[in-house]
Amino acid sequence: MTEIRLHDTMARERRVFTPADPGRVTMYVCGPTVYSRAHIGNARPAVVFDVLARLLRHVYGENSLVYARNVTDVDDKIIDAARAEGVDPSVVTARFEQFYDEDMGALGVAGPTIAPHATEHVPDMVAMIARLIASGNAYEADGHVLFHVPSDPGYGALGRRDRDAMIAGARVEVAAYKKDPADFVLWKPSAPDVIGWESPWGRGRPGWHIECSAMIERHLGETIDIHGGGLDLIFPHHENEIAQSRCVHAGTALARYWVHNGFLSMAGGEKMSKSLGNVVTVAELLERGHKGETLRFALLSAHYRQPLEWSENLVAQSRTTLDRLYRAAGGAEPGNVDAAVLDALADDLNTPLALSRLSAIEDAATLRASANLLGLLGDSNDAWFQGGGDAGIDARIAARAEAKARRDFAEADRIRDELAREGIILEDKPHGTTWRRG
Repeated sequence: MTEIRLHDTMARERRVFTPADPGRVTMYVCGPTVYSRAHIGNARPAVVFDVLARLLRHVYGENSLVYARNVTDVDDKIIDAARAEGVDPSVVTARFEQFYDEDMGALGVAGPTIAPHATEHVPDMVAMIARLIASGNAYEADGHVLFHVPSDPGYGALGRRDRDAMIAGARVEVAAYKKDPADFVLWKPSAPDVIGWESPWGRGRPGWHIECSAMIERHLGETIDIHGGGLDLIFPHHENEIAQSRCVHAGTALARYWVHNGFLSMAGGEKMSKSLGNVVTVAELLERGHKGETLRFALLSAHYRQPLEWSENLVAQSRTTLDRLYRAAGGAEPGNVDAAVLDALADDLNTPLALSRLSAIEDAATLRASANLLGLLGDSNDAWFQGGGDAGIDARIAARAEAKARRDFAEADRIRDELAREGIILEDKPHGTTWRRG
């Protein structure tokens, strides 16, 4: 069996991956908060962990993986968006969850095994909070329930930073009712016009961190194999998840491996962030005519733990490489996965090495299977080269067809020659014209 090695954030080293039960490998990845369209930075963890899921299924068996990716559908940003529209929060969350699924699907991201919603697990969260109060790790104050950070001596192990430094580096809410500045909210009151649920502490709603601990326990168990997400979630979100779960489970670890992807930035800029306004959404990129597979390739072009600069040049290079790979694969059906590609992915998801290896594979069937493991070369060649991927080229091909229909062959030839100068080769077929880059 292929040996997988993953960089474990908790251990600060690459470790051989050994699941507790090879027949039931468990992975949980923090999913979207559904109040706006996903930007391409949001798509990076979805694509990265989709590749990891493909690898795990390849190694341990198609039905071996239980992959949960949550949907945060109760949050202050959702409440604000719903209030601005004058609609119920569920209207906002249903709309943007559908958009998220469509956008990620366009990037070749398969759905998780389980997609638990926060609003469907409030009773689980209430029960977990009650247990934390009973164990002395949480307390009620001014209508809130807070986790008392000093009650957990192991707090901060994931980030390995001084507690005061962690607090200074994050937006930690200052409140008079806190026993300690680092204490974080498990439950908070809801005004009459705000979404809420009844609880032993009054009508309210859960804090963000408790939902993941409760849903992991509910669907996957006390300890899971892999917990994933972006680097920005290490503190406070994952640090708080660990504390809650460890305390409610008498010291049992929440996850055996912690895997985090790096940031994505616009070329020459800061980390892509909705709060900074320097974002480009997946939908916008698709509307510009880029194929989802091209965007996926671009996201995999850097190692998942390293920063990735997003640019039009990166997208163009990705499209050119995919054109070449599709031509090399031809109409072959998938065969066996190339050993070097599998080894690259097994070595902490080294996708740049795996992608470079694809170009060296001479057997078309092996190339197709190896690319499929990365979620690539999933189209037929006819579909890929049909042109759905560059609206400008498609428009000129349509104009050429109209010129031919009215017997203006000079104009048709002019368009063909113009495209040829750009490296676009047209192929006239009985059912229409396809194109490819030369």
